[in-house]
Amino acid sequence: MLISSLGFSQRITDGATSDSAPETIAESSSNLSSKLISKTVYGTYYAKKFEGRRTTSGVRYRGKKMTAAHMSLPFGTIVTVTNPANGKSVDVEINDRGPHSRKFKIDLSSGAAKELGFYGKGVAKLEISYLPETE
Repeated sequence: MLISSLGFSQRITDGATSDSAPETIAESSSNLSSKLISKTVYGTYYAKKFEGRRTTSGVRYRGKKMTAAHMSLPFGTIVTVTNPANGKSVDVEINDRGPHSRKFKIDLSSGAAKELGFYGKGVAKLEISYLPETE
């Protein structure tokens, strides 16, 4: 009986050790979330005529892929775009420059616009969030 109680106490100790690891992960993810940049902007999407054309980064535009254009974010930045009107959200990769307008801040692929639910409307007020570039 003494042996079984020792085994039981070891499991409790092991469980306490593994419980402390998730707290550390939660702390580090909260540090990242404190650096998260969020903005509410107007966005639009690419016209069909751009299908297959090269983007500024050199890759070909494909409407079904989750990509976007932004004037200043580095290529490869993953941006979470949320449509506050319906709560839908999608992650896109920045691979082009644009839109060349003061009003619009992000140009989404048509696939991303469909996922967000504003494809037929042309324009939407969107919330974009991303982690800043680490140096």
